[in-house]
This record gives sequence, C-alpha cells and structure tokens, in this order.
Amino acid sequence: MSSKKAAATRLNILQKAFELVYQNGYRTTSVDEIIATTQVTKGAFFYHFKNKDEMGLAMINEVMQPGMHKSLIEALPNNGNPVEEIYNMMESLLLKDPFFTIKYGCPAINMVEEMASYSEAFNKALSQLVVQWEEAITTTLENGKATGKINQDTNPKEVAQYIISGYGGIRNLGKIHGKPSYISYLSQFKNYLNTLK
Repeated sequence: MSSKKAAATRLNILQKAFELVYQNGYRTTSVDEIIATTQVTKGAFFYHFKNKDEMGLAMINEVMQPGMHKSLIEALPNNGNPVEEIYNMMESLLLKDPFFTIKYGCPAINMVEEMASYSEAFNKALSQLVVQWEEAITTTLENGKATGKINQDTNPKEVAQYIISGYGGIRNLGKIHGKPSYISYLSQFKNYLNTLK
C-alpha cells in the first residue's frame, strides 16, 4: 500500500469512526461497524490501529481537535470587543455551525462525558481540547480587561470555565428540548456577558 493511499485510508477510517461515535457514542460503536462503514478490511483497520482505543485517541487528536479549533479558537478573533466575540462564537456554535446536529449534541462534550474517566490517555487527549478553548476565552477576556472593556474584578479563567460548562449543559438540554432551548440560553447568555462590562 502506497503511503499516500495508506494515509487516505487511515483518514477515512477516522472520519467514518467519528461520524458513528458522534451518533452512537464511543463505547457502543464497534470496530466491526467502523469497518463496515469504511468498507476496509479488518486487516487494513488493524494495520493502522492496534485496537479501538488507539483509533479513538487518533480520532480525537486528528479529526476532532482540528475541527473544533476552527469553531472554538479561531472564532475568537480578539478584535477588541470581547463580549460580542464570545457571544458570536456561542451563537455560531449553537445555531449556525452545520457540523453539529442538535439531537446528537456536541461531539467533544459527548466524548468528555463518556470517556474522560475511562483512561488517562483519553482524559489527557480530551483535556487538551477543553484547555485550548478555555485559554482562548481567557485570553479574549484578559485582552478586554486590558482595554477597559471587561470589568477589572472579572476572573477570566473562572469565567471561561463557567462559559464552557454552560455550553456543555445547553448542548445536553438541546438533545431533549431542541433548538428553542438554544434560543433561550443565548438570550440569558447575552445578559450574563453584559454583566462583565
């Protein structure tokens, strides 16, 4: 197998596994289901990954992390209006991002809930996703404090954790109540952000 074809096969396995895991959860998605969806042989799967967990970690690091980076990190341009930037990021995540399906929630939040306590390796990989987002929000708020657009009493790291936990919660409520819960959340989220000024 050429290295180019092998890389394409590996990426295909990871992308198809991601879709299945997003819809069904990591633990309930079997290697056989992944193989059937990708139409690769079992030998090809195990050529690329020694087991399901190695594939799962690669999926987090090579599919989820780059995809989430755009939606979570790059969505905060630090252009001088931190309240607006954070609100727009959240609104985009909840209402505009075509990547997310309301009934399935957020793939990163789902994986944290399902796999963070499963093993140290999964915890570390998922922690990197969350920490990068937390740092981006924290930096946005710190920049806002430096320019006087965020209240000096604000603790950026604590606020970032609060925002992320609220996002995780509303993603889960959205699985039950649908899009209207996102609309209500965003209304109250905007009110909360305005208290940081």
